[in-house]
This record gives sequence, structure tokens and C-alpha cells, in this order.
Amino acid sequence: MAQLPLPGRSLPGPGLIDEPGLTDGSPLTIGGLPAAPRDALAALMRAGFEAALVGGCVRDLLRGERPGDWDAATSAPPDAVSSLFPGSSWENRFGTVTLHGNPIVEITTFRDESGYADGRRPDEVLFHRSLHGDLARRDFTINAIAWLPDAPGSGSGLLVDPYGGIDDLRAGHIRAVGDPAARLGEDALRVLRGVRFALRFESAIDPETEHAMREAAPTTARLSGERVRDELMRLLADPAIRVADAFAHWERLGLLDVLLPELASLRGVPQEKPLPGDALDHSLRTADALPATDPLLRLAGLLHDLGKATTLEDGHFFGHEVVGADLARGLMNRLRLGIAASSRVVHLVRQHMYAYEPAWTDAAVRRFIRRIGRDALDDLFALRAADHAASGVREPQTRGMGDFRARIAAQRDAPLTAGQLAIDGHDLQHELGMSPGPGLGRVLDRLMEAVLDDPDQNRRDALLDLARKTADEW
Repeated sequence: MAQLPLPGRSLPGPGLIDEPGLTDGSPLTIGGLPAAPRDALAALMRAGFEAALVGGCVRDLLRGERPGDWDAATSAPPDAVSSLFPGSSWENRFGTVTLHGNPIVEITTFRDESGYADGRRPDEVLFHRSLHGDLARRDFTINAIAWLPDAPGSGSGLLVDPYGGIDDLRAGHIRAVGDPAARLGEDALRVLRGVRFALRFESAIDPETEHAMREAAPTTARLSGERVRDELMRLLADPAIRVADAFAHWERLGLLDVLLPELASLRGVPQEKPLPGDALDHSLRTADALPATDPLLRLAGLLHDLGKATTLEDGHFFGHEVVGADLARGLMNRLRLGIAASSRVVHLVRQHMYAYEPAWTDAAVRRFIRRIGRDALDDLFALRAADHAASGVREPQTRGMGDFRARIAAQRDAPLTAGQLAIDGHDLQHELGMSPGPGLGRVLDRLMEAVLDDPDQNRRDALLDLARKTADEW
């Protein structure tokens, strides 16, 4: 019997996909199975139901990786599953009950599905089918593998692999379960998932499956912005995936024109840079030069030159950062990215064309910090470094970004916002008798400008004196 010790934090662990004898029906023992999935399976089995680990967690175990998600399938109907596990949640009609332990376990009733009028959700869900029938509805063969324990609480069991997922893992193939056109027609997101799996597992897409993906690409236009966003962010957050490779697949399959036409429009836009390629190539290299640990920053790198598609004139892209920020904002809204995340990306696109000069005064440095925001400076500098790397441009050794950073650090205590002024609107109302309104705001703006010019002016007496003179002038 094959033995599979669960890998620890140091990955990859000992995978079994290279063992030629491991196939459908092979006995397999999983050592160190976490208590949450082990106990969930045991409770279902003791209640008289069939239960198995399924999908990505089995795939990852066979590859020697620690699963990020634990999924189980069972013959128990959802209400029976919910009653077995107090504190669980069941908020969908697909029979998935979530156990909120550590790790989280999702338990789904064996089901069959039919009719996908919206290209995403089945029109009809039938419960109480067999494990083999449940695996038949899954997307790709590598995700249609199950592990069926021998007894409650046991680490020994059998592999269930009716569609050859283990062989495809070994061979590095991404292949749809059954008829590729039917599988992809059930949920257009599977086209995007197939690309991600191919990249993550360094696998080739089966020709018949790839043909079906290309044919299904136009249907991805019906996907919700949230689902496209989530898949895009998974790509950008995976350190094993090169952004350029991912979008080469998207472009070849026809996904880029459908889902991110703003980015697709950069294809063929010329670049006068040391490194070859057009504006799309440059944007992909920029994203790859940024860390996968910060997928939003990678997204900003991907989108930073969106405005170049429409602003080329006499070899220059005048104002492309302004046009690009508007395009990025529209794209972020379409993807339902959220206000904070969208604002971060759009702000970086809008500001990425700053041009520092060593001749700047300290006041100019302070105004730059105020315009960008202290919290956004590291992001902006990382984007500039990635932009240079993607262009083949080297930063000067002196009087460049290193010097600029040092000058910014020297202003760490300088007052840059109205909240840091020695007086506020209440002081102006009390001391000068001013009324709330636009006039008071203009006086505060004038005081802020004076303090940006000379931080030593940030004293109560000096600011009140300046406020009186400003109010008298107006």
C-alpha cells in the first residue's frame, strides 16, 4: 500500500504521482491528515453515509503539496450534513455545507446537474447520486480524483479516479472531464481556470480541450465582474505563474479581447525602449517585475500604460497617465474591485509619470509627498523600478531615485496635511470670527501652502497672523 505522509510547511513534500502503479482503485494511506477533514469524514461515515475527500485537495496531496482547501463529498443530503455539524453554515442550493474549523472544510452532497442557461449555474441540481456521478460533473480530470477512507477516522483508503486524472498529473496534461465542449459550456469560468491550472502545474492543455476553450472564449463575456476579478487576482498572486505567460494564453484563446479589451488594445502600440516589444509586452514585463505577494501592485503594473493605446502622437504619449487612470477606473468598476483597492490602483496609474529633478527645492519635495501621500510612496517607487526594468532602463547611480528617497526621508516630520497645522477651523472661527464655509477653507489652504514653503511657520501665532492678513485681503 502506498504511503503518503502529509507534507509540512517546507514544500514540496513527497508526491506519489510518479509511481506508475498508482491508479483508480489503488490503496493509499494519508499520514497526518488534519483533524478537521478526518473527523468530518468519520462523522459522516458513522452516520451511515459515504464520504470522500475530493477535488483539489486530493490533487495537491498527490503532488506532494499541502492543500489550501479541504473539500469532501458525501451521499448525505445537505440537511443531514448540517444537523451532524452544529455551527456549520448552509447558504446555497448546491448542497455545500461549510464547517468553520481550522482548517475550513466544505462538504458537498453528491449531485448531478443539468441545464446551464446562464453559463454558470445549473438550472437543476439532483442530490443523492454516486461518487462516480459526482466526479463526472467536475471540470478537469486532475480535479476529478477522490480518496475514500476505509473506516471512520482511518488514514487508509482507496483512490477513486475514473477519468484518468492521476495519469494526466503525471503527463502534465490539462484535460476536461468527458466532452470538453459540454464541460466548458456548463461554466465559462472553467476556461480561465484551465489556463491557471496549466500554468500552475506547468502542464500542456489537451488539444481537444484547448479547442473547446477557444470556442467557449466569447461566452466568458457573461461572467460576473466578481468572478473574473477573483480569477485574475489568483493569477497575479501566484509566484509560480509569469504574468506574461498567463496573458499569452489569454490572448491566444481570445480571452483578452473579451475580458480586458483595454489591455488588449496595447498590442501593436510601438515602444521606443531598449527592450523589444510593444506596449502590451512592456506592461506584462512590468507586472512580472513586481512581487506576487502584492497582487494589487502587480495589477497597477499591468495597467499603468493603458492610456498609450489612444495618446500616441509624434512618438510621444502625452497625458497617457490621465487617460490611463480613467480607463483603469472603468475597468476596476467592471471587476467590482472595491473602493479602496480600486483607488490604490488608479492613483498609481495616474501618478506613475512623475519626473524628479535634483534642482527641486525642499518645498517641492514636500508638495510631492503631499500629492502622492506618504502611504503610497513605496508603491509608486516600486512601480517606477518595475517600469524601468521592463524598459531596459537603468537608474543613475547618483542624483536619481536614491537621492530622492533620502530627501523624502528627511521630510518625515514635516507637516503635510491640514490636520497637522498648529490651528484649525475652530480656531479661525473663535479668533477671527469667521463663519464655516468656502472662505474658511480657502484660508486654511493658504496656511497649508505657507507651511509647505516653510515648516517653521507652523506656529499658532504665525498662522493666526497670516490668517488675519489673508482674510483682510479677500
